[in-house]
Amino acid sequence: MAVEAGHSAMAQFPPGGLKTERVVLRPATSQYTGALLIYRLANRAHLDHWEPLREDAFFTMQAANERMALMETAMAAGTALHLLIFSNERRQTLIGDCHFTNIVRGPFQACHLGYSIDQHYEGRGLMREALAAALGFIFDAYGLHRVMASYRPENDRSARLLARLGFEHEGLAKAYLKIDGQWADHVLTSLVNPKD
Repeated sequence: MAVEAGHSAMAQFPPGGLKTERVVLRPATSQYTGALLIYRLANRAHLDHWEPLREDAFFTMQAANERMALMETAMAAGTALHLLIFSNERRQTLIGDCHFTNIVRGPFQACHLGYSIDQHYEGRGLMREALAAALGFIFDAYGLHRVMASYRPENDRSARLLARLGFEHEGLAKAYLKIDGQWADHVLTSLVNPKD
């Protein structure tokens, strides 16, 4: 049964995490701050081209603690769901993350999706596997109607991933987000809850 409060929805999260054949998704909590910082440092160059410009201070433990606290607060308020993706092959290896942010209720019942994966785990279908589980949870537990995702036109991997997950192309937004220091066009897509 879907609920609107973040705390109540998170209460439905499986204690051991959302498990698939090859990955486990767990809510972002302070126990994983160090692992998340290591992940960000190891993939800094890999992710730079696809993300907002990051100052060196972003890659410190203090900044990581602050970001984690903000994520936990947003989840408790029901305005976001931040999940960390761990490999089943190496149980505690953080290989990616996915974020359902800007959760809006009322007649909209929608959110935005963002995600990243370690450069060494690309091309194996792991993100598709993780997002399929995460989307199922966000639709069922949070009762959302629509999840929106955008990507840069040259990001073929994201284009293929979202298409495989059933996201539909909705248009092109000019100078949509400031990425890597430049305003960048983005392809807009969305996935509607199949139960609606």
